[in-house]
Amino acid sequence: MSETARFMHSSSADPSSHAPSAVKLGLCVGALGVVFGDIGTSPLYTMKECLATLRLDERAEGVLGVLSLIFWALILVVCVKYIWFILRADNHGEGGIFALMALGHVKETDDRKTSRRIGPSLLVMLFGAALLYGDSAITPAITVLSAAEGLRGVNDYFASEDAHNTIILIACVILAGIFWVQHKGTKLIGDIFGPVMMIWFGVIGALGIWHIWQAPEIFQALNPMHGVRLIATHPHGAATLLGSVVLAVTGAEAIYADMGHFGRKAIARAWLWFAFPGLLLNYFGQGAYVINHPGTTNPFFDLVPEGWPQGALTLLSIAAAIIASQAVISGAFSLTRSAIQLGYFPRLRVMHTSAEQAGQIYVPLINMSLAILAIGIVAMFGSSERLAAAYGIAVTGTMVVTTYAFYLVTQRHWHWPLWKSLSLCSVFIVIDVALFASTLHKFTDGGWLPMLIAALVVAIMHTWKSGRNEIQEKIYGGAITELELSQVAKSKNIVRVPGSAVFMVATPKGTPLALLHHLKANKCLQQTVVLLTIGTVEVPTIDEEERMTLESLGEGVWRAVGRYGYMESPSVSKLIDRIKAQGVPVNPQSTTYYFNREMIITGGNAKMFEWQKSLYAFLSRNARPVKDYYQIQPTQIIEIGLPVQL
Repeated sequence: MSETARFMHSSSADPSSHAPSAVKLGLCVGALGVVFGDIGTSPLYTMKECLATLRLDERAEGVLGVLSLIFWALILVVCVKYIWFILRADNHGEGGIFALMALGHVKETDDRKTSRRIGPSLLVMLFGAALLYGDSAITPAITVLSAAEGLRGVNDYFASEDAHNTIILIACVILAGIFWVQHKGTKLIGDIFGPVMMIWFGVIGALGIWHIWQAPEIFQALNPMHGVRLIATHPHGAATLLGSVVLAVTGAEAIYADMGHFGRKAIARAWLWFAFPGLLLNYFGQGAYVINHPGTTNPFFDLVPEGWPQGALTLLSIAAAIIASQAVISGAFSLTRSAIQLGYFPRLRVMHTSAEQAGQIYVPLINMSLAILAIGIVAMFGSSERLAAAYGIAVTGTMVVTTYAFYLVTQRHWHWPLWKSLSLCSVFIVIDVALFASTLHKFTDGGWLPMLIAALVVAIMHTWKSGRNEIQEKIYGGAITELELSQVAKSKNIVRVPGSAVFMVATPKGTPLALLHHLKANKCLQQTVVLLTIGTVEVPTIDEEERMTLESLGEGVWRAVGRYGYMESPSVSKLIDRIKAQGVPVNPQSTTYYFNREMIITGGNAKMFEWQKSLYAFLSRNARPVKDYYQIQPTQIIEIGLPVQL
């Protein structure tokens, strides 16, 4: 393990808090590859889309307004909102929408029960999380396709219309390779992510300086009045223009979502020292080129001469696009695991691809779904210009939700005065809503796609959580009275047989149905019985000393509760080893595990729509069985059927 990786592995809240200088630099370089891949590749298409909103005769002057809008969007959205404020809202060092949800404690109850239910605030949070899935499908598509389009400047063939399908095919092949390699883990290419992105930001920054030198008047764009004037003189096209400017800040959400990997300080340093200067210099360099060449249609690749220089820049762009794609794909895997752990998503197969880094995981079903979506999106839209119409809605929608969640954190977790929370969050929400509204005109041109993906994901999350709540109330709640297990265990009608048994229990109270069915059918009970409950708490990780509690109920019956954070994967075998280490006579190799296998029947009185009941039944049948999720040997498992009517 490298020095940087070892320090990351051993640190808790912020890996960069007390790191040596060499480690700090390593964390900054690593953050460039993982955190800033998406926003770092935005120069590939942002200026091109902004110029498309201006007439040819007004580009030389209008580019100052475009650059002014891009510059202040990066300052206000990325530097001020995310780097200065949002990154401070960490949940034990972790970020992301679920971290904000936990910090804001979005729990809505009524007088009859205190369990979590899906209310308006929670639904907003879930929709913000679901939008990230749409972003995870579109980001690889647009970045790879934009990079592949750079081949048009390499030779005459790629510049012709005949090469259109070839470029699409190349983009699809690259995407297929990106998603195929996921099962091998990011460790294989992770070590070169940061250095490649450092080269990327250095190259695009140097190209920017080269052209700025030829048109230094471009620095007039630092004046925000140029942006205001451009919008004022184009009132009918303001929404389209802002919708293109939004592309410059796509990927800002990753700055917060990936905070746990590197820490707030390392991410801030990577942004201020490398990413931000490189982006600004390149955008201003593109603007300077447009002043001298207003007829350009692709200013990024036109910064270098045609032929082998554009070919080299295209190869570097493809490498950067692959890194940007990897970042959002890994983010989707982490988001899915968190949703599963918190009970908002059906159990799926989650594979760990690194023994050193617990955060490196692979979710096959999500990977396949994103691959099909990304490749299908490239084939359906065919060009980065058309694909840009579908881009931005998911990102800006998530930004709006993040601001709302941040407001809840300032009120419920930081306990700010109301005037302070409102004054700050009002500024953020005005900017976010303006950017989100500017993308809505793209809805019919392709913006419906990420919204549809998000709606489907929210439907699954809402249905799964609602169904679990109903089952919890019907089966594991008040319907089952808590019995004195010690009295049952020493009953003369029950034969105690040698061995040990573990009954998986949904709640840390009462008598599990699997145990009652076992007693009713077999009239016997093992000498050692452990009632094991595995729960997820709303923090990323749990300290090992708080991992498990153990209580003796008498007569060889024990109750154990294992706790895991939403960024961790449960391990039953390790819990059993802990139980044995505390003196409970269990044999991990010969212990029998008892599970309930729920069989869902619709037509009941559950507070769910009928379509939700049918969807939950489908999800329940196809979810990964609990026994597989906990990675227990099949030969040690006994499942007991449990019909449940919703």
